[in-house]
Amino acid sequence: MAGFDFSNHNRNAALHAQGVPLPKATSTGTTIVGCLFDGGVVIAADTRATSGPIVADKNCEKLHYIAPQIWCAGAGTAADTEFTTAIISSNLELHALSTGRKPRVVTCMTMLKQHLFRYQGYIGAYLVVAGVDPTGAHLFTVHAHGSTDKLPYVTMGSGSLAAMSVFETQWRPKLTRDDAVKLCSEAILAGIFNDLGSGSNVDVAVITEEKTTLMRNFITPNTRVPKERNYKFPKGTTAVLNEKIITKEEISKYVTVHELEDESVTATAEKMEVDQ
Repeated sequence: MAGFDFSNHNRNAALHAQGVPLPKATSTGTTIVGCLFDGGVVIAADTRATSGPIVADKNCEKLHYIAPQIWCAGAGTAADTEFTTAIISSNLELHALSTGRKPRVVTCMTMLKQHLFRYQGYIGAYLVVAGVDPTGAHLFTVHAHGSTDKLPYVTMGSGSLAAMSVFETQWRPKLTRDDAVKLCSEAILAGIFNDLGSGSNVDVAVITEEKTTLMRNFITPNTRVPKERNYKFPKGTTAVLNEKIITKEEISKYVTVHELEDESVTATAEKMEVDQ
């Protein structure tokens, strides 16, 4: 049957009426953004990798190479984003060799969405695909289930709401290169300081028709500084409030002594430290 199918909505509503909680959005623990400008496209990402509540890596790289003029920012499961982009990069190179022309950004996006849709979201890769080809600059988002968007500016990850607030208040058409880099950097900083899953530094990639410029650690807002105090205290700094010494002669009141027939006298008590 042609057209939209809303049977899943009806099913979810029926299950919710019976007390089953509705599905929740997946939190990816990252902030990644992209923005078109006059002559190219900019993508940016934070550098915090988390494992539950643990910061596993403070300076991981979330901008992935696919082709010389096509790059991708990844959120979600780190291994999935790494290997998914590596597979597509390999397939796209083979495609370029067989066709004899530079790969198109839309071709990369199509390969990604077909690959991810096949696995129904079990590959946890949420990607911002950006690049420049003979048809111009392009910016796409690809979700883990295979859905895609094409927009002039995009955000993804758990810090995407904070980042989107920056874009919606400051973005304007036909940005210059420097303005686009500044805008994407500020959007990532909004994610870093307002989302616990995002943090550390800002990585930026600028893609134009001529070249791609990767600016690793473009902004480092969380540099480690020397401690204001040192925590080595000289002996005697902590005052002794009370002191008590128990001698061997006084220890008998803490011990119960039993005399047994035809056996030596034994004493039973809890082990305790005694000053010699």
